[in-house]
Amino acid sequence: MTDTFELFATTRTDLGKGASRRLRRKGAMPAVIYGAGETPESLTLAHKDVRKACENEAFFSHILTVHVDGKQHKAVVKDMQRHPYKPIIMHMDLLRINMNKVMTMHIPLHFEGGEHAVGVKNGGMVHQLISTVEISCLPSHLPEYVSVDISHLDLNDMVHLSDLKLPEGVSLVELAGDEKNDLAVVHITIERVKEETEAVEGAEEGAEGTEGSSTEE
Repeated sequence: MTDTFELFATTRTDLGKGASRRLRRKGAMPAVIYGAGETPESLTLAHKDVRKACENEAFFSHILTVHVDGKQHKAVVKDMQRHPYKPIIMHMDLLRINMNKVMTMHIPLHFEGGEHAVGVKNGGMVHQLISTVEISCLPSHLPEYVSVDISHLDLNDMVHLSDLKLPEGVSLVELAGDEKNDLAVVHITIERVKEETEAVEGAEEGAEGTEGSSTEE
């Protein structure tokens, strides 16, 4: 992981919906940090700092350093509530991480080589069936994302979870002891509309050929 993220927070004692509204009017936002056997703490964060961090996809799959009144916590974003139509983050949950214990987390898949895929060159379309996977690893092994090379896929080929190349020390939670969860991640197929259009055009051409070859007795 090359990116690093730091958040600076203060503890919050004024709780409730009214207090949260007052925070947002001042350009701040409420949050909570919990986990790792420590007492949950209500926090206040600068909204502009969090919003800027959210512009980077890596923010959601990294170990963050959260400074709370001079004390540092290692944490990840566990949940985030956004306003339904305004560009406002309403609340954020941060989960403390024990750097010596295995953690689970959802991380994104990055699909690479689609424009060069054999199946695409043969007229197919790439269908991404899964965009994130849940992994298990030590915090120090947490990847920013998992790359999925699809340049070798031909028509009707697909990649399953078990085909993903994971970094050392990282495993997929979905595949833990159950092969039935080996879901398809991506595949390349001919669009049904295109197939139907070609079939209709072929039938029409055949009909025209038949009409053209008929003779009167």
